[in-house]
Amino acid sequence: MPARDPRPLTGEPVSLDLLNTRWMSDGVRRDLLTGSEGLHIWLVSNGLDRRFPADAAALEHLLLAREALAAAVDDPGGTAGTEGVNAVLGHGRIRATLTPEGPGEVAEFEDPSWGAAWTAARDYLDLLRTAPDRIRGCAHGACILHFFDTSRNGTRRWCSMAACGNRAKASRHYARTRAV
Repeated sequence: MPARDPRPLTGEPVSLDLLNTRWMSDGVRRDLLTGSEGLHIWLVSNGLDRRFPADAAALEHLLLAREALAAAVDDPGGTAGTEGVNAVLGHGRIRATLTPEGPGEVAEFEDPSWGAAWTAARDYLDLLRTAPDRIRGCAHGACILHFFDTSRNGTRRWCSMAACGNRAKASRHYARTRAV
């Protein structure tokens, strides 16, 4: 059984969850993907552990995907992000299928170690098709986490209201009371 996922925010779409494998804790940058154990935790957290390996090659490919996605999210439409995401996507493809339930699709990879990285890059494309303006970074200045805003009116600002949102509100309250 893998260790507990130490990240403060999980459950985002797989592309953003990959970005969230880096986070800040007490002013120190943390990284889940420093070895195969962290990779296994991430794969389990996203339900990918039975489909893709947790080996050195898969980790290397996932780190490339994370950098490409970070560049794409930080500079939408920028060359570095676009080329990086496309390079990752070049390692897999979708094959149309017909199943007893109807039309379907199957992801295929020449090298299975690209599977998790490709899946994250493909998920990013799905988010862009759905609502690109709802891919957000946390508004707290010291937070580096990302989320997909699923709020009704699209005004979510924090990765977590309990953590970053509460810190921001407390900081504003403190500033107001100190000014009086």
